[in-house]
Parts: sequence; C-alpha cells; structure tokens
Amino acid sequence: MSQDTFLSVRGLTVEYVTKYETVQAVNGVCLDLSKGQTLGLVGETGAGKTTIARAVTRILQSPPAAVRGGEIFLDGVDLLKLPEREMCHMRGNRISMIFQDPMTALNPVMCVGNQIAEVIRKHDHVSAAAARQQAEMSLELVGIPAQRYGEYPHQFSGGMKQRVVIAAALACGPDLLLADEPTTALDVTIQAQMLDMMHRLHDLKETSTVIITHDMGVVAEMCDYVAVIYAGEIVEYGALEDVFDHAAHPYTVGLFAAIPSMWEDVARLTPIPGQPPDPTALPVGCKFSPRCAYMDGECGARPVEMKTVGPGHTCRCLR
Repeated sequence: MSQDTFLSVRGLTVEYVTKYETVQAVNGVCLDLSKGQTLGLVGETGAGKTTIARAVTRILQSPPAAVRGGEIFLDGVDLLKLPEREMCHMRGNRISMIFQDPMTALNPVMCVGNQIAEVIRKHDHVSAAAARQQAEMSLELVGIPAQRYGEYPHQFSGGMKQRVVIAAALACGPDLLLADEPTTALDVTIQAQMLDMMHRLHDLKETSTVIITHDMGVVAEMCDYVAVIYAGEIVEYGALEDVFDHAAHPYTVGLFAAIPSMWEDVARLTPIPGQPPDPTALPVGCKFSPRCAYMDGECGARPVEMKTVGPGHTCRCLR
C-alpha cells in the first residue's frame, strides 16, 4: 500500500453460507484508490461487485454473509477491525453508499427532506433547524428546489428519487462514495444529467468514488481506473486508457466486443458464449476458462495469479 493510497482492499474474501451450500461471492480481491480518484467496477450480474461495496461499508447481512479473510484500510484505518460503534460513525460521515434502487432506499412514509436531515443530525450533532437548512442546501446541490423538502418519495420521478438518494449520501461530505448502479433504469437524458451532476460534486468535494456499473459508457465518462470483476475475482485492473485501449483479458475483450459500434456495420453483435460459473462450485483454475476461446489444459489446472502487462496494468490470464 503506497503512502498516497486512500482506500486499500487486500485479499478480501466473502462467502454466503446457507444450510445446504456455500456461495463464494468474493475471492481474494485486492484494489487501491487514491484521494479524489474514481474507480469503476464492471462485470456481469452476480460477479460480486455489490458485495465488495457492502463489505467496505460493513453492511453485509450476517448470516448468511461472512467475511472469511482480508483487510480494508480507509486512510490507514482497518475497517474490519473497528468496533461497530466506531463503524457507525464512519458510515455517512466518512463513507457513503448510493444504493441501486432508490425506491427501496427511501422511506415511503417520511418526507425526503427529513430523511436527509436525519443523516445530518446523526453525524454532525446539530440542531433540527440547522439540519433542515443543510438538508435544503443538499437538495439544491443536486438540482431539487428546497421548497420540495416536505414532499414524499412517491411525488418524485425515478431520476429525482435518485437525486434525493445522492443528496442523502453526500449530506455529510463523505471522503469515500460507493455508487451502486447510480444510473440504472434512468432514461438517457436523465442519465446524462446525473453523470454531469456527479462530475460537479466530485470536483467540488474531491471525494474518492467507486462506481459499480454494467455500462462501459459510464465508466469511460466518470472513471480514472477500471477493475473488471468475474466470478468474485478481479481479472483485469488498470488505468481507464490502458483497459479500454489495450484490453488484455479475454473476458474484457469479450465485453467490448459485445458493445455496438457507431463506426462498424455488423449484422450481429459478438456475445460471450456460455454462462458464468456456479459460485457454489467454482473451477479450480481460471474461472473464465470454460467460456474462453484460448483455453488449454494448463488454464484449468491451477489458480491463475495477476500478472503485470504494463505500468499499473495487471491481468489474470496465462496467455
């Protein structure tokens, strides 16, 4: 871990344990993020992206979730060793998370302004009047008039509800923001407005950000670094330009091949064949090998370590 690293995840392993099976959700993930930088976590549904974010904030439901190993450092503090009382102070104050579905993240019987003010009073210990004033400022910051403070979630559109969730997440000026699919289910116009707003907020507060998304366009617009997740592992990691212009792992290459191009006229897109592996019975060797066009006997024989393919660019592939 370098001196300027703000968030450092080392060997994170998370399982979901039930009576009948064990799901290997995250398997030895390592990543670093400096202050003010943005990291994109990309990959198919079920790859473990949200589990990584929930492990960082320590909001995994246990049982069934269990952190089996690893360390998570935020500004030199190991979050996994903090008592729950201290971790509660970190959440909202230093770490915030934008959840994927604003309808389930907001209380339907509580006005949106009070939901933001509640976060502020919990962490800043200010008066009710001061909390309301700060909550109104947070709403204005995300483009919602302060006059709508007393309205309820059902009175807002999907995009506006997402803005409220972002306002609540940023109300206390966190140092680290985890955004789980912040533009999912939004139309392209609202999505563009959301990305522009997150750009402005990032520049204003210099918040370190982790964005979880399926959308490579969002990654290209927002991120400095990219981590490609497959079957609970990082299979490729590097600066945005390195991963986009010099993709090294066959899975990353497959993701880009499945994206429509404005410059090429093709009859059909090129999908990645097969399905992700069963997380209760992962392959011994390369997790992607059953779907890989370059697979040989060595790929499935033993675990594959991350290898350097360029300055700051690593890849989990024998090829």
